[in-house]
Amino acid sequence: MVRARSREPAAAPDGGWGWVVVGVLFVTSALVFGLIRSLGVFFVEFVHYFERSAQAISWIASIGVATQQLMSPLGTALCNAYGARPVVMVGGLLSGVGLTLASQATSLTELYLTMGLISGVGWALVFTPVVASVMQYFSRRRSLAMGLGFTGVGLSSFAFSPLFQLLVDVYAWRGALLILGALSFNMVACGALIRPLGSARTKSQALGDQADETSCSSLCSRAFVYLELSLLLHKPFVIYTLAVTLFNAGYYVPYIYLVAHSRHVGFSEYQAAFVVSAAGVADLAGRVIAGWTSDLGRTRLPHMLSLWTGLTGLFMLLLPSCSAPGSYGGLLLISLLYGFSAGAMTPLVFSAVPEIVGTHRMLGALGLLQLIESVGGLLGAPLSGWLKDQTGSYTGSFLLAGGCLLLGTLVLAGLPHYFACSPSSGVESPGQNQSPEAGLLTHAVCVPTLSKDLPTSGAENASAPLSPNLDDVQPRPGVDPSALTAAALQDNVGC
Repeated sequence: MVRARSREPAAAPDGGWGWVVVGVLFVTSALVFGLIRSLGVFFVEFVHYFERSAQAISWIASIGVATQQLMSPLGTALCNAYGARPVVMVGGLLSGVGLTLASQATSLTELYLTMGLISGVGWALVFTPVVASVMQYFSRRRSLAMGLGFTGVGLSSFAFSPLFQLLVDVYAWRGALLILGALSFNMVACGALIRPLGSARTKSQALGDQADETSCSSLCSRAFVYLELSLLLHKPFVIYTLAVTLFNAGYYVPYIYLVAHSRHVGFSEYQAAFVVSAAGVADLAGRVIAGWTSDLGRTRLPHMLSLWTGLTGLFMLLLPSCSAPGSYGGLLLISLLYGFSAGAMTPLVFSAVPEIVGTHRMLGALGLLQLIESVGGLLGAPLSGWLKDQTGSYTGSFLLAGGCLLLGTLVLAGLPHYFACSPSSGVESPGQNQSPEAGLLTHAVCVPTLSKDLPTSGAENASAPLSPNLDDVQPRPGVDPSALTAAALQDNVGC
Protein backbone atom coordinates (compact mmCIF):
# COMPACT_ATOMS: atom_id res chain seq x y z
CA MET A 1 0.00 0.00 0.00
CA VAL A 2 1.37 3.36 -0.99
CA ARG A 3 0.83 6.21 1.41
CA ALA A 4 0.78 9.68 -0.11
CA ARG A 5 1.86 12.43 2.27
CA SER A 6 -0.27 15.54 1.82
CA ARG A 7 1.30 18.95 1.84
CA GLU A 8 -0.50 22.21 1.13
CA PRO A 9 1.43 24.69 -1.03
CA ALA A 10 2.53 27.67 1.06
CA ALA A 11 0.30 30.70 0.67
CA ALA A 12 1.67 33.44 -1.57
CA PRO A 13 2.79 36.33 0.67
CA ASP A 14 2.23 38.93 -2.09
CA GLY A 15 5.24 40.91 -0.95
CA GLY A 16 8.05 40.63 1.56
CA TRP A 17 10.93 38.57 0.19
CA GLY A 18 8.91 38.22 -3.01
CA TRP A 19 10.08 41.65 -4.11
CA VAL A 20 13.66 40.38 -3.90
CA VAL A 21 12.66 37.54 -6.23
CA VAL A 22 11.15 40.14 -8.57
CA GLY A 23 14.56 41.82 -8.57
CA VAL A 24 16.08 38.45 -9.44
CA LEU A 25 13.73 38.21 -12.43
CA PHE A 26 14.71 41.76 -13.46
CA VAL A 27 18.42 40.95 -13.46
CA THR A 28 18.18 37.49 -15.03
CA SER A 29 15.79 38.56 -17.80
CA ALA A 30 18.16 41.43 -18.60
CA LEU A 31 21.20 39.16 -18.71
CA VAL A 32 19.42 36.54 -20.83
CA PHE A 33 17.21 38.33 -23.35
CA GLY A 34 19.01 41.67 -23.25
CA LEU A 35 22.20 39.86 -24.19
CA ILE A 36 20.50 37.86 -26.94
CA ARG A 37 19.04 41.02 -28.47
CA SER A 38 22.40 42.80 -28.43
CA LEU A 39 24.44 40.06 -30.11
CA GLY A 40 24.20 41.99 -33.37
CA VAL A 41 27.16 44.10 -32.18
CA PHE A 42 29.36 40.98 -32.30
CA PHE A 43 27.90 39.86 -35.62
CA VAL A 44 29.96 42.37 -37.62
CA GLU A 45 33.12 41.56 -35.66
CA PHE A 46 32.71 37.82 -36.24
CA VAL A 47 32.18 38.31 -39.99
CA HIS A 48 35.42 40.29 -40.27
CA TYR A 49 37.49 38.08 -37.99
CA PHE A 50 36.48 34.64 -39.23
CA GLU A 51 35.85 35.77 -42.82
CA ARG A 52 32.76 33.63 -43.08
CA SER A 53 29.33 34.24 -44.57
CA ALA A 54 26.50 36.01 -42.76
CA GLN A 55 24.54 32.78 -42.82
CA ALA A 56 27.31 30.90 -40.98
CA ILE A 57 27.72 33.64 -38.36
CA SER A 58 23.98 33.93 -37.73
CA TRP A 59 23.85 30.30 -36.56
CA ILE A 60 25.51 31.42 -33.29
CA ALA A 61 22.53 33.44 -32.12
CA SER A 62 20.05 31.01 -33.64
CA ILE A 63 21.48 28.04 -31.75
CA GLY A 64 21.42 30.04 -28.51
CA VAL A 65 17.79 31.13 -28.94
CA ALA A 66 16.62 27.69 -30.06
CA THR A 67 18.47 25.94 -27.21
CA GLN A 68 16.92 28.28 -24.64
CA GLN A 69 13.44 27.51 -25.94
CA LEU A 70 14.05 23.83 -26.62
CA MET A 71 15.39 23.16 -23.13
CA SER A 72 12.76 25.19 -21.26
CA PRO A 73 10.78 22.04 -20.32
CA LEU A 74 13.99 20.67 -18.82
CA GLY A 75 14.26 23.77 -16.63
CA THR A 76 10.72 23.26 -15.36
CA ALA A 77 11.28 19.55 -14.68
CA LEU A 78 14.51 20.15 -12.77
CA CYS A 79 12.84 22.93 -10.81
CA ASN A 80 10.09 20.52 -9.75
CA ALA A 81 12.64 17.87 -8.84
CA TYR A 82 15.27 19.88 -6.98
CA GLY A 83 13.82 23.34 -6.37
CA ALA A 84 14.44 26.62 -8.15
CA ARG A 85 17.53 27.76 -6.22
CA PRO A 86 20.07 25.10 -7.32
CA VAL A 87 18.71 25.01 -10.87
CA VAL A 88 19.08 28.77 -11.36
CA MET A 89 22.56 28.72 -9.84
CA VAL A 90 23.67 25.96 -12.21
CA GLY A 91 22.10 27.82 -15.13
CA GLY A 92 23.96 31.02 -14.25
CA LEU A 93 27.19 29.05 -14.00
CA LEU A 94 26.67 27.49 -17.44
CA SER A 95 25.81 30.87 -18.97
CA GLY A 96 29.01 32.45 -17.68
CA VAL A 97 31.16 29.45 -18.60
CA GLY A 98 29.79 29.43 -22.16
CA LEU A 99 30.60 33.10 -22.78
CA THR A 100 34.00 32.81 -21.08
CA LEU A 101 34.96 29.86 -23.27
CA ALA A 102 33.63 31.72 -26.34
CA SER A 103 36.17 34.48 -25.70
CA GLN A 104 38.92 31.94 -26.47
CA ALA A 105 37.25 30.44 -29.57
CA THR A 106 39.35 29.98 -32.69
CA SER A 107 36.59 28.71 -35.01
CA LEU A 108 32.88 29.12 -35.57
CA THR A 109 32.27 25.55 -34.39
CA GLU A 110 33.62 26.49 -30.98
CA LEU A 111 31.31 29.52 -30.88
CA TYR A 112 28.37 27.27 -31.78
CA LEU A 113 29.18 25.01 -28.84
CA THR A 114 29.97 27.74 -26.29
CA MET A 115 27.78 30.78 -26.97
CA GLY A 116 25.09 28.71 -28.66
CA LEU A 117 24.79 25.42 -26.80
CA ILE A 118 26.36 25.84 -23.35
CA SER A 119 25.05 29.36 -22.71
CA GLY A 120 21.70 28.44 -24.29
CA VAL A 121 21.22 25.58 -21.82
CA GLY A 122 22.19 27.92 -19.00
CA TRP A 123 19.61 30.51 -20.11
CA ALA A 124 16.92 27.81 -20.17
CA LEU A 125 17.75 26.68 -16.63
CA VAL A 126 17.61 30.27 -15.39
CA PHE A 127 14.54 31.75 -17.05
CA THR A 128 11.72 29.26 -16.40
CA PRO A 129 12.50 28.55 -12.69
CA VAL A 130 12.81 32.27 -11.90
CA VAL A 131 9.44 32.98 -13.52
CA ALA A 132 7.89 30.10 -11.55
CA SER A 133 9.37 31.48 -8.33
CA VAL A 134 7.82 34.91 -8.88
CA MET A 135 4.46 33.23 -9.55
CA GLN A 136 4.79 31.33 -6.28
CA TYR A 137 5.40 34.47 -4.24
CA PHE A 138 2.55 36.52 -5.71
CA SER A 139 -1.17 35.96 -6.21
CA ARG A 140 -3.19 39.19 -6.15
CA ARG A 141 -0.33 41.34 -7.45
CA ARG A 142 1.17 38.75 -9.75
CA SER A 143 0.70 40.77 -12.95
CA LEU A 144 2.39 43.79 -11.38
CA ALA A 145 5.27 41.66 -10.15
CA MET A 146 5.78 40.00 -13.52
CA GLY A 147 5.55 43.33 -15.33
CA LEU A 148 8.18 44.92 -13.10
CA GLY A 149 10.46 41.91 -13.44
CA PHE A 150 10.30 41.88 -17.22
CA THR A 151 11.18 45.56 -17.55
CA GLY A 152 14.75 44.32 -17.38
CA VAL A 153 14.43 43.12 -20.98
CA GLY A 154 13.58 46.56 -22.39
CA LEU A 155 16.06 48.48 -20.24
CA SER A 156 18.90 46.09 -21.05
CA SER A 157 18.07 46.27 -24.76
CA PHE A 158 18.54 50.04 -24.48
CA ALA A 159 21.79 49.90 -22.48
CA PHE A 160 23.58 46.78 -23.72
CA SER A 161 24.00 47.59 -27.40
CA PRO A 162 26.11 50.77 -26.96
CA LEU A 163 27.83 49.18 -23.96
CA PHE A 164 28.84 46.14 -25.99
CA GLN A 165 30.06 48.38 -28.80
CA LEU A 166 32.22 50.29 -26.30
CA LEU A 167 33.62 47.04 -24.92
CA VAL A 168 34.43 45.80 -28.40
CA ASP A 169 36.21 49.07 -29.25
CA VAL A 170 38.27 49.04 -26.05
CA TYR A 171 38.94 45.32 -25.48
CA ALA A 172 38.14 43.74 -28.90
CA TRP A 173 35.49 41.04 -29.16
CA ARG A 174 37.41 38.52 -27.05
CA GLY A 175 37.75 40.86 -24.12
CA ALA A 176 34.12 41.94 -24.48
CA LEU A 177 32.88 38.33 -24.31
CA LEU A 178 35.08 37.71 -21.27
CA ILE A 179 33.43 40.65 -19.49
CA LEU A 180 29.97 39.42 -20.49
CA GLY A 181 30.82 36.02 -19.06
CA ALA A 182 31.72 37.69 -15.76
CA LEU A 183 28.41 39.59 -15.80
CA SER A 184 26.52 36.35 -16.43
CA PHE A 185 28.04 34.77 -13.31
CA ASN A 186 25.93 37.25 -11.32
CA MET A 187 22.98 34.97 -12.09
CA VAL A 188 24.53 32.44 -9.69
CA ALA A 189 24.14 34.98 -6.89
CA CYS A 190 20.62 35.73 -8.08
CA GLY A 191 19.72 32.06 -7.80
CA ALA A 192 21.02 31.98 -4.22
CA LEU A 193 18.50 34.69 -3.31
CA ILE A 194 15.51 32.49 -4.18
CA ARG A 195 13.92 31.12 -1.01
CA PRO A 196 11.48 28.21 -1.21
CA LEU A 197 8.14 28.84 0.50
CA GLY A 198 7.21 26.51 3.35
CA SER A 199 8.73 23.08 3.97
CA ALA A 200 7.07 21.28 1.07
CA ARG A 201 8.83 18.30 -0.41
CA THR A 202 10.00 18.32 -3.97
CA LYS A 203 8.63 16.03 -6.60
CA SER A 204 11.68 13.77 -6.60
CA GLN A 205 11.30 13.17 -2.85
CA ALA A 206 7.64 12.27 -3.24
CA LEU A 207 8.38 9.99 -6.15
CA GLY A 208 10.88 8.15 -3.98
CA ASP A 209 8.04 6.87 -1.79
CA GLN A 210 6.46 5.13 -4.81
CA ALA A 211 9.63 3.90 -6.50
CA ASP A 212 8.98 0.26 -5.68
CA GLU A 213 5.56 0.28 -7.32
CA THR A 214 6.41 2.36 -10.39
CA SER A 215 6.28 0.55 -13.69
CA CYS A 216 7.25 1.61 -17.17
CA SER A 217 3.62 1.88 -18.25
CA SER A 218 2.66 4.08 -15.29
CA LEU A 219 5.65 6.33 -15.93
CA CYS A 220 4.59 6.74 -19.56
CA SER A 221 1.03 7.49 -18.48
CA ARG A 222 2.17 10.14 -16.03
CA ALA A 223 4.49 11.70 -18.62
CA PHE A 224 1.65 11.79 -21.14
CA VAL A 225 -0.61 13.54 -18.62
CA TYR A 226 1.91 15.96 -17.14
CA LEU A 227 3.29 17.03 -20.54
CA GLU A 228 -0.24 17.38 -21.99
CA LEU A 229 0.78 15.48 -25.13
CA SER A 230 -2.88 15.15 -26.07
CA LEU A 231 -2.68 18.82 -27.09
CA LEU A 232 -0.78 17.71 -30.19
CA LEU A 233 -4.17 16.43 -31.44
CA HIS A 234 -5.98 19.59 -30.35
CA LYS A 235 -6.72 21.58 -33.53
CA PRO A 236 -6.79 25.11 -32.01
CA PHE A 237 -3.50 24.49 -30.20
CA VAL A 238 -1.84 23.11 -33.34
CA ILE A 239 -2.94 26.16 -35.34
CA TYR A 240 -1.75 28.53 -32.63
CA THR A 241 1.59 26.75 -32.30
CA LEU A 242 2.17 26.98 -36.05
CA ALA A 243 1.41 30.72 -35.94
CA VAL A 244 3.78 31.32 -33.03
CA THR A 245 6.52 29.29 -34.75
CA LEU A 246 6.24 31.61 -37.75
CA PHE A 247 6.36 34.61 -35.41
CA ASN A 248 9.52 33.25 -33.82
CA ALA A 249 11.17 32.75 -37.21
CA GLY A 250 11.09 36.48 -37.91
CA TYR A 251 11.00 38.10 -34.48
CA TYR A 252 14.75 38.12 -33.70
CA VAL A 253 15.99 38.94 -37.22
CA PRO A 254 16.05 42.75 -36.78
CA TYR A 255 17.87 42.44 -33.46
CA ILE A 256 20.54 40.30 -35.13
CA TYR A 257 20.93 42.23 -38.39
CA LEU A 258 19.84 45.79 -37.57
CA VAL A 259 23.32 46.89 -36.48
CA ALA A 260 24.95 45.28 -39.52
CA HIS A 261 22.31 46.76 -41.85
CA SER A 262 22.79 50.24 -40.37
CA ARG A 263 26.54 50.08 -40.90
CA HIS A 264 26.02 48.61 -44.36
CA VAL A 265 24.01 51.68 -45.46
CA GLY A 266 26.71 54.05 -44.17
CA PHE A 267 26.03 54.91 -40.52
CA SER A 268 28.68 54.84 -37.79
CA GLU A 269 29.08 52.11 -35.22
CA TYR A 270 27.50 54.13 -32.43
CA GLN A 271 24.65 55.33 -34.62
CA ALA A 272 23.91 51.71 -35.48
CA ALA A 273 24.09 50.64 -31.83
CA PHE A 274 21.77 53.48 -30.79
CA VAL A 275 19.13 52.23 -33.23
CA VAL A 276 18.89 48.96 -31.31
CA SER A 277 18.83 50.85 -28.01
CA ALA A 278 15.95 53.04 -29.21
CA ALA A 279 14.05 49.93 -30.30
CA GLY A 280 14.62 48.49 -26.81
CA VAL A 281 13.06 51.51 -25.10
CA ALA A 282 10.07 51.36 -27.45
CA ASP A 283 9.83 47.65 -26.69
CA LEU A 284 9.55 48.45 -22.97
CA ALA A 285 6.74 50.95 -23.58
CA GLY A 286 4.95 48.47 -25.83
CA ARG A 287 4.95 45.77 -23.14
CA VAL A 288 3.43 48.10 -20.54
CA ILE A 289 0.76 49.55 -22.84
CA ALA A 290 -0.22 46.19 -24.34
CA GLY A 291 -0.51 44.66 -20.87
CA TRP A 292 -2.65 47.52 -19.64
CA THR A 293 -4.99 47.50 -22.64
CA SER A 294 -5.36 43.70 -22.53
CA ASP A 295 -6.42 43.90 -18.86
CA LEU A 296 -9.30 46.17 -19.86
CA GLY A 297 -10.97 43.13 -21.45
CA ARG A 298 -12.57 45.08 -24.29
CA THR A 299 -10.88 43.06 -27.05
CA ARG A 300 -10.10 39.36 -27.21
CA LEU A 301 -6.45 38.50 -26.84
CA PRO A 302 -6.15 36.67 -30.22
CA HIS A 303 -7.46 39.80 -31.93
CA MET A 304 -5.00 42.06 -30.11
CA LEU A 305 -2.19 39.63 -30.86
CA SER A 306 -3.10 39.69 -34.54
CA LEU A 307 -3.01 43.49 -34.51
CA TRP A 308 0.45 43.75 -33.01
CA THR A 309 1.99 40.89 -35.00
CA GLY A 310 0.59 42.36 -38.21
CA LEU A 311 2.07 45.77 -37.40
CA THR A 312 5.41 44.18 -36.46
CA GLY A 313 5.57 42.37 -39.81
CA LEU A 314 4.57 45.53 -41.69
CA PHE A 315 7.27 47.64 -40.05
CA MET A 316 9.85 44.95 -40.86
CA LEU A 317 8.84 45.15 -44.52
CA LEU A 318 9.17 48.95 -44.46
CA LEU A 319 12.52 48.99 -42.65
CA PRO A 320 14.78 48.70 -45.75
CA SER A 321 12.96 51.45 -47.66
CA CYS A 322 13.03 53.80 -44.64
CA SER A 323 16.76 53.40 -44.03
CA ALA A 324 18.26 54.79 -47.23
CA PRO A 325 21.82 56.18 -46.92
CA GLY A 326 21.73 59.56 -45.22
CA SER A 327 18.23 59.02 -43.81
CA TYR A 328 19.10 58.26 -40.20
CA GLY A 329 15.87 59.82 -38.97
CA GLY A 330 13.82 57.41 -41.07
CA LEU A 331 15.80 54.43 -39.80
CA LEU A 332 15.36 55.57 -36.21
CA LEU A 333 11.62 56.14 -36.63
CA ILE A 334 10.88 52.77 -38.21
CA SER A 335 13.05 51.07 -35.55
CA LEU A 336 11.01 52.75 -32.81
CA LEU A 337 7.76 51.60 -34.41
CA TYR A 338 9.09 48.07 -34.82
CA GLY A 339 10.34 47.97 -31.22
CA PHE A 340 6.99 49.17 -29.84
CA SER A 341 4.90 46.64 -31.77
CA ALA A 342 7.36 43.79 -31.11
CA GLY A 343 7.27 44.56 -27.39
CA ALA A 344 3.47 44.71 -27.42
CA MET A 345 3.10 41.28 -29.05
CA THR A 346 5.54 39.48 -26.74
CA PRO A 347 3.45 39.21 -23.54
CA LEU A 348 0.27 38.51 -25.51
CA VAL A 349 1.76 35.40 -27.11
CA PHE A 350 1.67 33.67 -23.73
CA SER A 351 -1.36 35.47 -22.31
CA ALA A 352 -3.56 34.17 -25.14
CA VAL A 353 -2.78 30.51 -24.41
CA PRO A 354 -5.54 30.04 -21.77
CA GLU A 355 -8.15 31.26 -24.25
CA ILE A 356 -6.90 28.69 -26.77
CA VAL A 357 -6.67 25.59 -24.56
CA GLY A 358 -8.34 26.56 -21.27
CA THR A 359 -6.75 27.56 -17.99
CA HIS A 360 -6.42 24.01 -16.68
CA ARG A 361 -4.15 22.96 -19.58
CA MET A 362 -2.09 26.13 -19.86
CA LEU A 363 1.07 24.86 -18.18
CA GLY A 364 1.45 21.87 -20.48
CA ALA A 365 0.60 24.04 -23.47
CA LEU A 366 3.32 26.56 -22.62
CA GLY A 367 5.95 23.84 -22.39
CA LEU A 368 4.99 22.32 -25.73
CA LEU A 369 4.67 25.76 -27.31
CA GLN A 370 8.22 26.78 -26.40
CA LEU A 371 9.51 23.40 -27.49
CA ILE A 372 7.94 23.59 -30.95
CA GLU A 373 8.53 27.28 -31.62
CA SER A 374 12.26 26.75 -31.18
CA VAL A 375 12.25 25.44 -34.77
CA GLY A 376 11.37 28.92 -35.98
CA GLY A 377 14.08 30.52 -33.86
CA LEU A 378 16.64 28.02 -35.16
CA LEU A 379 15.90 28.51 -38.87
CA GLY A 380 14.81 32.15 -39.16
CA ALA A 381 18.16 33.93 -38.78
CA PRO A 382 20.23 31.51 -40.95
CA LEU A 383 17.71 31.79 -43.80
CA SER A 384 17.91 35.56 -43.53
CA GLY A 385 21.70 35.35 -43.55
CA TRP A 386 21.60 33.16 -46.65
CA LEU A 387 19.50 35.81 -48.41
CA LYS A 388 22.07 38.45 -47.51
CA ASP A 389 24.85 36.30 -48.97
CA GLN A 390 22.88 35.83 -52.18
CA THR A 391 21.74 39.44 -52.66
CA GLY A 392 24.54 41.43 -51.03
CA SER A 393 22.17 43.43 -48.80
CA TYR A 394 19.90 42.88 -45.82
CA THR A 395 16.74 43.90 -47.66
CA GLY A 396 15.76 40.30 -48.38
CA SER A 397 16.41 39.35 -44.76
CA PHE A 398 13.93 41.90 -43.43
CA LEU A 399 11.39 41.04 -46.10
CA LEU A 400 11.57 37.36 -45.14
CA ALA A 401 11.21 38.20 -41.44
CA GLY A 402 8.24 40.48 -42.06
CA GLY A 403 6.66 37.88 -44.32
CA CYS A 404 6.90 35.26 -41.57
CA LEU A 405 5.11 37.59 -39.13
CA LEU A 406 2.34 38.38 -41.62
CA LEU A 407 1.94 34.73 -42.59
CA GLY A 408 1.68 33.79 -38.92
CA THR A 409 -1.03 36.43 -38.50
CA LEU A 410 -3.02 34.83 -41.30
CA VAL A 411 -2.58 31.39 -39.73
CA LEU A 412 -3.82 32.83 -36.42
CA ALA A 413 -7.06 33.83 -38.12
CA GLY A 414 -7.70 30.11 -38.72
CA LEU A 415 -8.46 29.53 -35.05
CA PRO A 416 -11.99 28.23 -34.39
CA HIS A 417 -14.36 31.04 -33.36
CA TYR A 418 -11.66 33.59 -34.24
CA PHE A 419 -14.23 35.97 -35.74
CA ALA A 420 -16.58 35.65 -32.77
CA CYS A 421 -16.82 38.62 -30.42
CA SER A 422 -16.42 36.42 -27.32
CA PRO A 423 -14.36 33.29 -26.58
CA SER A 424 -15.71 29.88 -27.49
CA SER A 425 -18.07 28.37 -24.96
CA GLY A 426 -15.87 25.30 -24.87
CA VAL A 427 -13.01 27.23 -23.30
CA GLU A 428 -13.35 28.21 -19.71
CA SER A 429 -12.88 31.76 -18.60
CA PRO A 430 -10.04 32.57 -16.22
CA GLY A 431 -12.43 33.00 -13.33
CA GLN A 432 -13.81 29.49 -13.56
CA ASN A 433 -10.75 27.81 -12.15
CA GLN A 434 -7.76 28.48 -10.02
CA SER A 435 -4.80 30.47 -11.33
CA PRO A 436 -2.99 28.74 -14.17
CA GLU A 437 0.22 28.49 -12.19
CA ALA A 438 -1.43 26.63 -9.32
CA GLY A 439 -0.77 23.32 -11.04
CA LEU A 440 2.92 24.09 -11.22
CA LEU A 441 3.03 24.88 -7.51
CA THR A 442 1.06 21.73 -6.65
CA HIS A 443 3.33 19.55 -8.77
CA ALA A 444 6.34 21.04 -7.05
CA VAL A 445 5.26 19.80 -3.64
CA CYS A 446 3.29 16.60 -4.14
CA VAL A 447 2.55 13.71 -6.46
CA PRO A 448 -1.03 12.63 -7.13
CA THR A 449 -2.23 9.13 -6.33
CA LEU A 450 -4.94 7.68 -8.50
CA SER A 451 -7.55 6.00 -6.34
CA LYS A 452 -11.19 5.12 -6.59
CA ASP A 453 -12.00 6.58 -3.18
CA LEU A 454 -10.86 10.13 -3.43
CA PRO A 455 -10.14 12.00 -0.19
CA THR A 456 -12.30 14.99 0.54
CA SER A 457 -9.48 16.97 2.08
CA GLY A 458 -5.78 17.24 1.40
CA ALA A 459 -5.00 18.33 4.95
CA GLU A 460 -4.44 14.83 6.36
CA ASN A 461 -2.46 11.83 5.23
CA ALA A 462 -4.36 9.39 3.05
CA SER A 463 -3.59 5.95 1.71
CA ALA A 464 -5.15 4.22 -1.25
CA PRO A 465 -4.06 1.68 -3.86
CA LEU A 466 -2.82 3.06 -7.10
CA SER A 467 -5.32 2.71 -9.91
CA PRO A 468 -4.01 1.00 -13.04
CA ASN A 469 -5.39 3.65 -15.38
CA LEU A 470 -6.97 7.10 -15.50
CA ASP A 471 -10.48 5.72 -16.04
CA ASP A 472 -10.81 5.20 -12.29
CA VAL A 473 -10.52 8.91 -11.60
CA GLN A 474 -14.01 10.39 -11.35
CA PRO A 475 -14.39 14.07 -12.16
CA ARG A 476 -16.29 16.44 -9.98
CA PRO A 477 -19.83 17.40 -11.00
CA GLY A 478 -19.78 19.90 -13.82
CA VAL A 479 -16.35 18.93 -15.09
CA ASP A 480 -16.10 17.67 -18.64
CA PRO A 481 -14.66 14.11 -18.50
CA SER A 482 -12.86 14.69 -21.81
CA ALA A 483 -10.89 17.49 -20.18
CA LEU A 484 -9.67 15.24 -17.34
CA THR A 485 -5.92 15.81 -17.71
CA ALA A 486 -3.44 17.51 -15.45
CA ALA A 487 -6.17 19.71 -13.98
CA ALA A 488 -8.22 16.65 -13.02
CA LEU A 489 -5.22 15.16 -11.28
CA GLN A 490 -4.73 18.36 -9.33
CA ASP A 491 -8.36 19.15 -8.46
CA ASN A 492 -9.86 15.68 -8.05
CA VAL A 493 -7.02 13.59 -6.64
CA GLY A 494 -5.67 13.96 -3.12
CA CYS A 495 -1.95 14.64 -2.78
